[in-house]
Amino acid sequence: MNTLNKTTVGIAAGVAGTLFLGYCIYFDRKRRADPEYKLKVHERRRRNRKHQNAARNASLNDYEALQRYFAQEINMGETLIGQGEFENGVAHFVNALGVCEQPTRILGFFQATLSPQVFAMLIIKLQEFSNRANAETNGVPKVGSANSIDSDGKPVCFVDGTPSTILIDDLE
Repeated sequence: MNTLNKTTVGIAAGVAGTLFLGYCIYFDRKRRADPEYKLKVHERRRRNRKHQNAARNASLNDYEALQRYFAQEINMGETLIGQGEFENGVAHFVNALGVCEQPTRILGFFQATLSPQVFAMLIIKLQEFSNRANAETNGVPKVGSANSIDSDGKPVCFVDGTPSTILIDDLE
């Protein structure tokens, strides 16, 4: 009797699981077959982006919040650079420079304190950030992005699929 109950329970659980999985597949296909599905997804994403941008712009009007954000990004960048995560550290420095009142002074400080390779990465990321911002306002991208650093420590940019070395002025 005990064996029959275990078998019956096992079969019932298997059938219930199969029915649930079948319902999930059916519902997913029905949802995706809806002609307005993509429209709804795009509209929801657009709404989410708009809310995120509104929240970001609201914090840009708060001077103390900007100061906290700047200090947080600088600290995070320094920590990551110290741990050897140069890409992530440079990304945080770029975020900090984006809200800084005097970015040229901070760039001078970075040039004096960072290694030339890391400073070159910072300049490249700033150029990419600037190009991305210009492309969003104009709708046209400007140049390719820097993807790596060659054996001499110079950044390499892939423009039209071909690598080319970028020369960076020392700002002196």
